[in-house]
Amino acid sequence: MRADPTVFETRLARDARDLRAAQRLRYAVFVGEMGSDGPLVDHAERLERDDFDAICDHLLLIDRRRDPDLLEDVVGVYRLLPGDRLPPGGRFYSETEFDLAPLHASGRRLLELGRSCVHPDHRGGAAMMLIWNRLAEYVLERGIELMFGTASFPGTDLAALAGPLAHLWQNHLAPPGLCPRAIGAGRVGLADLPAQPADRRAAMQATPALIKAYLRLGGMVGEGAYLDTAFRTTDVLMLMDTVAMSPRHRDYYVRRHDEGT
Repeated sequence: MRADPTVFETRLARDARDLRAAQRLRYAVFVGEMGSDGPLVDHAERLERDDFDAICDHLLLIDRRRDPDLLEDVVGVYRLLPGDRLPPGGRFYSETEFDLAPLHASGRRLLELGRSCVHPDHRGGAAMMLIWNRLAEYVLERGIELMFGTASFPGTDLAALAGPLAHLWQNHLAPPGLCPRAIGAGRVGLADLPAQPADRRAAMQATPALIKAYLRLGGMVGEGAYLDTAFRTTDVLMLMDTVAMSPRHRDYYVRRHDEGT
């Protein structure tokens, strides 16, 4: 199914209005739907924001049928932080939960993906492929070699998540020389999970769609997970090596929107 280009647009945020529209959508999803909170969340203005917003690119999916003056036109968001954008001594957002030393030591071009969300009206539809295709262009334009970022399971119930987490670590773990590791008081490892019978089908059914999409691109996970009590999620670190992608994965990833979705 082809998404109508006269209705949808994908581009980077251009100004403060665009950023506020992105933060408004993030508030609706992360705060309104998921019940998360944070020190910079503006409940009065309904904006989900943090200190990283100022140095990131914000990839937007725009529905031209919706009112931009009411900040309703942005229906999909990806926050992008290229490694060369970090200030001296700076760190990536996910370094609050994961040790990224192997990625820094790789000497390769890095891109952190984060704050990905889509308006409920557009989940699972062809329009979302547009933002994936624009992300592929962004990566190719900048010569990105390693993409990474936290991806979340809703909730922090380890008994409910034991199956899918164990499946990820047993079947999709990044190689030792490139494997980030969960750190801090919120860390969860394989040994911390309740015993679960091996059931791949059930594990994949319980895995969020975004994580499954990364796996289809040849994505890998870091070791361990992190319980994010503020966002009420259990986070894993996803990693995608654009150089090592198989031809099948690469063809899927670099597909342009003008080839149809």
